[in-house]
Amino acid sequence: MDIFSVISMAGGLALFLYGMNIMGTGLEKLAGSKMEMILKKLTSTTLMAVLSGAVLTGLIQSSSATTVIVVGLVNSGIMQLPQAIGVIMGANIGTTVTGQLIRLADIGGGSIVLKFLKPSTIAPLLAFVGVILFLFFKEQGKRNIGQTMLGFGILFTGLFTMEAAVAPLKDSPHFVQLFSSLQNPFLGVLAGALVTIAIQSSSASVGILQALSTTGAVTWGSAIPIILGQNIGTCSTSLIASIGTSKGAKRAAFVHLYFNIIGTFGFMAVLYGVKYIVGFPMWNDAINRGDIANFHTVFNVVTTLLFLPFTKFLAKLATMTVPDHGEEPSLELPVLDERLFGSPAVAIQQARSAVEKMARNARLNYEASVPLLRQYSPEKVAEVNAREDIVDKLEYYIGNYLVKITDHELAEAESRRVTDLLAYITEFERIGDYSINVVERGSEMADKNVHFSDDALQELEVLNNAIREIIQLAERSFRHGDVALAEQVEPLEETIDRICDILHNRHLQRLQNGRCAIESGVIFLEVLTNLERIADHCSNIAARIIGAESDGQFDAHEMRRRLHEGYVEGFNEKLQQYQLKYLPLLDPQRITQ
Repeated sequence: MDIFSVISMAGGLALFLYGMNIMGTGLEKLAGSKMEMILKKLTSTTLMAVLSGAVLTGLIQSSSATTVIVVGLVNSGIMQLPQAIGVIMGANIGTTVTGQLIRLADIGGGSIVLKFLKPSTIAPLLAFVGVILFLFFKEQGKRNIGQTMLGFGILFTGLFTMEAAVAPLKDSPHFVQLFSSLQNPFLGVLAGALVTIAIQSSSASVGILQALSTTGAVTWGSAIPIILGQNIGTCSTSLIASIGTSKGAKRAAFVHLYFNIIGTFGFMAVLYGVKYIVGFPMWNDAINRGDIANFHTVFNVVTTLLFLPFTKFLAKLATMTVPDHGEEPSLELPVLDERLFGSPAVAIQQARSAVEKMARNARLNYEASVPLLRQYSPEKVAEVNAREDIVDKLEYYIGNYLVKITDHELAEAESRRVTDLLAYITEFERIGDYSINVVERGSEMADKNVHFSDDALQELEVLNNAIREIIQLAERSFRHGDVALAEQVEPLEETIDRICDILHNRHLQRLQNGRCAIESGVIFLEVLTNLERIADHCSNIAARIIGAESDGQFDAHEMRRRLHEGYVEGFNEKLQQYQLKYLPLLDPQRITQ
């Protein structure tokens, strides 16, 4: 093998890795939000999680990409560790698809159909069709299909180039000696792990081994430990992805590592024990592409099935490695992982999960704010301020993260989701701000030693209950994307507006009659203004959720007009229900419908 063969080998490897990358990217774009659905909805049991991980990895052709996505989802709180364990185990099965595709090169036979199905025939054809779709069509779906087909063609072109470059090695005694030395199981495992770490893909590492097997110098005894080592090497990607993430994400990465290390060395112990006692007649025979693909598949399926009953043990092992330190979950700032930008649908979902946390903290702050007007507590104020700090930081971090996502190629639906999330973080942040304003009024009352009258407190409690309900409706409808819940917000907001008008007029009367001090009266009116604005922002959130079912042309004013004019069925009925629920509580004798 001369210098020109080495150059050709390097070029083939580059094409092979590039083809695998763009094919996986194309498949990932085609999967789009389906990846989110697969991982979030279909992981209720360990078995379903394993199947989901296998399907997803088969779609995007990379177990490393799947585990990075899983680490990101656990980091953002979308997925819990038990779900992640199953997906990671399934990813080891899904990654074997690439090797099975490569073995298609061994298809033989004289029929025209078999010749047409051989990768040497179909790969260039797919690449040609793919480049036409990718370059000459503007529709994103067709471009993604073209990118996938182009990647498939480039992958096999690189594979054939590598095979041609390494062909002379079959006559090289040094090459034969090298693979003979790799029959030492520990050297073979180390070699497989290092190569996989270097190229960050076990699928690509197996593909390279399949290319080398065409020389006839690669035996079963040398290939098996390399394949086992490749499964350990692929863990480096998830470990790197877990740097700077939450404890749950780090645990998911360590589960991946422990699963592959224990599975590899357990399998080796059994395999080499049987070899020592019984022996394998084919051990020193040459291995081909199909045998490598089959062994890779069998190893990963067997180890996954054996580990299915022991997922709790893996979780406990990971928890011992990354222990808890008793942090308050609501005060932890989630890490928004930019490494998920390669999977925009998952990155957007991670941002959405952070917005849900922002919404929860804003709601908790409101619920703590109004009681401080009645009974001031420095400890409660400190808790509220800590949560408000999280809300403010989340607004900044999520906003920047979403803007960075827009720098990547997004589908139209994904662009709308980013736009909506940017609007939601503004609404929830303003709810948090107005809640802080109420807390500050409580601090002012404590400093000045002023109090509301019993009538004012009773009226304020009615308004407080209505505001609590509207915030809960807005938060729940956002979290679940529930339009039916969102449609209850606007009639409640109308009711709150009327309550505020009544309380405003009554309090002015108390001031005029001298039944309320000027200082406390001014504070009461300021509190009313802040609570009414909180309800307005809840209305904005709900209107956007309802508008999400439209064609993407969102107009909050138009949405409210449609509600009030009866285009949304049931609005007037809900309005009457809320007025009957709250207005009589103020004063049944003075309120008329």
